[in-house]
Amino acid sequence: MTVPNGQANNDQTSVPASPAMNAAPAGSPSGPTLAPDVPVVILNQYYVPDVASTGHLLHELARELVTLGCEVHALTAWPSYGPPDTWEPCPLREMRDGVDVRRMKTTRFSKDLLLGRVANFTTFTIPLALRTLIGSRRNRVYLYTTNPPFLGVIGALVSLLRRHTYVQLLHDAYPDMAVWVGTIKKDGIAERVWHAMNKLMYSRAAETIVLCEAAKDLVCRNYGIDPARVHVISNWADGEVVLPKDKRATKFSKTHGLVEPFTVLYSGNLGLYYEFETLIGAAERLKGENIKFVFVGSGGRKSWIAEQIQKKHLTNTILLPYQPTAEVPDSLPSCDTSVVSIAKGIEGISYPSKLYTSLAVGKSVLALSEPKSELRDLVEQHRVGRWVQIGDVDSCVTTIRNMMAHPEEVAAEGRRARELFDREYTRPMAAKKYAHVLALAAERAGLPVRSVS
Repeated sequence: MTVPNGQANNDQTSVPASPAMNAAPAGSPSGPTLAPDVPVVILNQYYVPDVASTGHLLHELARELVTLGCEVHALTAWPSYGPPDTWEPCPLREMRDGVDVRRMKTTRFSKDLLLGRVANFTTFTIPLALRTLIGSRRNRVYLYTTNPPFLGVIGALVSLLRRHTYVQLLHDAYPDMAVWVGTIKKDGIAERVWHAMNKLMYSRAAETIVLCEAAKDLVCRNYGIDPARVHVISNWADGEVVLPKDKRATKFSKTHGLVEPFTVLYSGNLGLYYEFETLIGAAERLKGENIKFVFVGSGGRKSWIAEQIQKKHLTNTILLPYQPTAEVPDSLPSCDTSVVSIAKGIEGISYPSKLYTSLAVGKSVLALSEPKSELRDLVEQHRVGRWVQIGDVDSCVTTIRNMMAHPEEVAAEGRRARELFDREYTRPMAAKKYAHVLALAAERAGLPVRSVS
């Protein structure tokens, strides 16, 4: 089937039904899982060995797509997400786990400074746009992320000039996030222009992938996208590396004095989109009890957490940097409950990927969110932990005391957490769903697809 330049992604009615379009979604028992029989190109600012969670997730996805028989390429920048001491040296081009990885040199200013982040985005996006415009190929499917937020606009613009088949993956929704943070003004010119760019990006994408139902609703409502072209695929964790482990057997617990106290652990991005006030308030109230609060990671709120620990004399609270990758499987199980939080008004704009490592490690989840939340629904419906409304310090204190008083219930929640992970959130499961959506995009452009086992 021949598709005119620029029409593969936005003229949906001109494309006849195909095997991929008629197949059931990946994971459904009523239909086959399909994969594109052409190369897949993943574009994202961060990739391993960078510490960004999206970079690790995409590396795991790429590696799994290779095991499904796909040819996979990754275009990215050299490590720059975390503090300089996390920037591991790596070549500009390498074959890594079967994936052809190409990195570009960019500025590496602190992402916690707006101008630094803009400089990093710009020095990555402009060369990438030129490379894609000149070197994109018709017989490939491109997967654009939202790191940086407007990355997929490159795909939309290229598709105006030539056939360029792409899938848009939404991690964080901008400009909504920028408005929430206060970087840009609501209903201002910047927001309106950004939404116009997004409409072009999503309308020309063959398919779109989002992380939760709230994000799907946001995309369809804001940009008039057909819900049938927006697919919810949850993130995942590497269940072969992140495994349940008794905290008493971990080196991390022994090093930091966590073996005896009831340990509440937050490990991950200490960024602006997560809620820490409730935990800090609970830590202040529980200073005299056998409880430890541990924050591991880096991000825009790390300095605030450090200030609160010092100001409130929180001798029961520890703040640590990102742990080396090789030591993460030891640090994650070093707790009794694993915290997953999301700030007010953020769900749908973003979704905490650390949920899946918390499930994989087999620990009871302490979820902090608004009352109407998919995070709350998951934790309560599957009985894998406890939910606390953000801002409710009294409830948080009561919940933690209750967990400490009933260790057998907490252990059972942890076992159910790992069982839920094994049923629904493994890397191979997610990869097959991605492969299926990529196959939908390929078929829409007249490119070949194949069944995978």
